[in-house]
Amino acid sequence: MTLLTVFFVWIGGQIGGQQGLVIAFVMAAVMNLGAYWFSDKMVLRQYRANEVGPESNSRLYDIVQKLVDNAKMPMPKVYVVPTNSPNAFATGRNPNHAAVCATDGILQILDDDELEGVMAHELTHVKNRDILTSTIAATFAGAITMVTRMGMYGGNRSSNNRSNPLLSILMLIGAPLAATAIRMLISRTREYSADAGGSEISGKPLSLASALKKLHNGVQRKPMLGANPAHSHMFIINPFLGGMQKMFATHPPMEERVRRLEEIANSRQYQNREYLDS
Repeated sequence: MTLLTVFFVWIGGQIGGQQGLVIAFVMAAVMNLGAYWFSDKMVLRQYRANEVGPESNSRLYDIVQKLVDNAKMPMPKVYVVPTNSPNAFATGRNPNHAAVCATDGILQILDDDELEGVMAHELTHVKNRDILTSTIAATFAGAITMVTRMGMYGGNRSSNNRSNPLLSILMLIGAPLAATAIRMLISRTREYSADAGGSEISGKPLSLASALKKLHNGVQRKPMLGANPAHSHMFIINPFLGGMQKMFATHPPMEERVRRLEEIANSRQYQNREYLDS
């Protein structure tokens, strides 16, 4: 996150000198504040999420309640998104102001154990405050692209850039790619961590591995329509598989995630836990 911030401010300084530096810093601060306070409400509204509660006799709510008790976490709000594309995500600025969401599609194809693994993964994101981290990373990556485009169409004010065309090319093309790469690295690292944390909360790493396989195939058959690619990092499986989205994926390969979960299931620590639980 520090690297993204410094990178953003440097781009602003290169394009607009001292004035660009100040503008870039202010923009970064405003975007961080907006992402922190309002991203959850905006995302839930965009995907027409419907809240379910204890009175709704919801299978999803009961599973989340069970997992929250296991993890000793505050109970988040629980939502269902009306789409047949199977997926799930979490949002919110901290564990006390969080929401977990599952689509109609994921409820149709997963059994209870698999759904527990998925929702435990999402609760780990909440516990680790990954939603905030990923949202700010995505905001900065988009902001760097925006600032470099401003430089492309408005012209660079820095005399160094006018005399060094290679630096201009690096900023206009390389900067957005570098920002995207940093964002992908953050997102992929967080996904591996959430898989491990989800296994710990649910105690069912193989069920989560099975769910990931089903979701990967399900999204290929039924990709999410009308969704914002900037939100891809939020979902447990990238909802836009194939083409350029595959090249710039915010998620690690499904096969590697499954391999790591199988390693957890076969580890001595997990085997001892199963023995003690039995």
